Amino acid sequence: MTYEQTLAYLENLSKFGINLGMSRIERLLELMQQPQRRFKSIHVTGTNGKGSTTAMLSAILTASGIKTGMYISPHLVDYPERMVVNGQEITKEEFSQAIHYTSKFVEQMLAEGFEQPTEFEVITAAAFYYFAAVGVEYAVIEVGLGGLLDSTNVIIPEISVITNVTLEHTDRCGSTIADIARHKAGIIKDGVPVITAAKGEALELIKRTASEKDAKVYSKDEHFTSQFRGLANGKQQVAIDAGVLGQIEADLNLIGCHQLENSAVAVTAALILGAIDPRITFKAIKNALDIVRWPGRFEIIPGEPVIIIDGAHNPDGARVLRHNLDLVFPGREITFALGILRDKDVAGIIRELIRSTDTVVTVQPLSYRAATPEEIAREIEAHHVEAASAIDRGIDRAKELAGPNGVVCVAGSLYLIGEARQIILNK
Repeated sequence: MTYEQTLAYLENLSKFGINLGMSRIERLLELMQQPQRRFKSIHVTGTNGKGSTTAMLSAILTASGIKTGMYISPHLVDYPERMVVNGQEITKEEFSQAIHYTSKFVEQMLAEGFEQPTEFEVITAAAFYYFAAVGVEYAVIEVGLGGLLDSTNVIIPEISVITNVTLEHTDRCGSTIADIARHKAGIIKDGVPVITAAKGEALELIKRTASEKDAKVYSKDEHFTSQFRGLANGKQQVAIDAGVLGQIEADLNLIGCHQLENSAVAVTAALILGAIDPRITFKAIKNALDIVRWPGRFEIIPGEPVIIIDGAHNPDGARVLRHNLDLVFPGREITFALGILRDKDVAGIIRELIRSTDTVVTVQPLSYRAATPEEIAREIEAHHVEAASAIDRGIDRAKELAGPNGVVCVAGSLYLIGEARQIILNK
C-alpha cells in the first residue's frame, strides 16, 4: 500500500465506528502469531492524563537506554503519531507497511466468517506487529476507550496504570462513576501491580478488583504524593515522594497542576520497574521529565498574543484547564477559540471553562461528530461570543479580539487542536 491507499483503507474501516469487544482483536492477533507477546508492556488508562502519563513513562524508559515503543490515540495531525519508537514517530512508509501486513490477516478473518474488525482494532494489531518487528523491549500502551473491552486489553503488562476516573463515554461505559471505574479496572491482570490516582468510589472499586486478582495497588496520597515547588525557565519544579520506592525532585517540561499528579503516577510506575531493572535510575527519570513533550496539552506557544492549545474535551479536563489558565496567567482575560464534539458534555465543558468576562469564538472540529459553531455559541454566556465559519478564521479572529498583549486559548476537542497546531505553527 502507498500511504494514500492506507488512508483510504482506514477511512473505509472507520464507517464501522466504535464496536467494543474482544473476539475480533483476539482472532486477528492469533492469526498474526501473537506479536504483543514478544515485548514487555505497560498499560495505561484513565479519564484524563493517560496520554501525558504514557508519554512520561515512554520518555523514562527511553532515557534509561531501553528500546521503547509508545502507542497512543487519537493522533493530532497524522496516523504515524500513534506509533513511536524511542521518541521518534514511525515513517509513513513504515505505517503503511504495518497496516498492509495486518490487512492480509483481516482478509483471512473475513474469509472465516468473522465480523469486520474496526479501524482501531486494525491499527492496534498493526502497532503490536511493528513493535515486535523492530525489537522493542518495552511498549507503553494507551487504552483507546474504557479498558475492559478495549482492543489493547489483550496484553499482559508489567504494570497497569489507571490515572483517574470521572464520567466519560457514558453511552458506552455506563452512566455512573462505578460503571466507568469497572471498565477502567478491566485492565487489571492477575498479580500485576496497579498504580492509580483515582479517588473515592472509583478507588474502592479498583482496590476490590485488584484484591480479587492478587494485584498490589499503589494509590496517590497513600503510597505516593507530589508537590509543586515553583516555575522556572518554562518548566515546573516538582517533588515526588513514593515512600519506600524513593523520592525525587525534578524539572518537568509539562505545565499545569494536573501534570503534578500525572508525573507522580509515571514516576511511581518507573520506580517499581526500577526495583527489578537497574537501568531505570533516578538520573534517567529526571532527564526524561526535563525533556518530555506532549503536544496539545496546555502547550504554550509564545507570541503576540500568547496562545495555549489544550485538548480538554470533558468537564474535568475543562476544570483543570481553567485552573491552569488562572495559575499561569493570573488576572488576565482569556479569549477562546472553542470547538466541541456534539456527543460530549457540551454544557458541562462550557460551565467549567468559560466565565462571563471571557471572549469566545466558536469553531467546528474536523469530525462528523462535531457540534456546529452556532450550536456551541448558543450555550455560552460571556462578554463576547461569535461563531466562525472555519478553524483558521476562528483562530485569526480570536487573536484579533485578544490583541497583541492578550491570551488566546484553543480548546474543546482533540480533533480541533491538531488542525489548530498546524495553522498556528505554520504562520
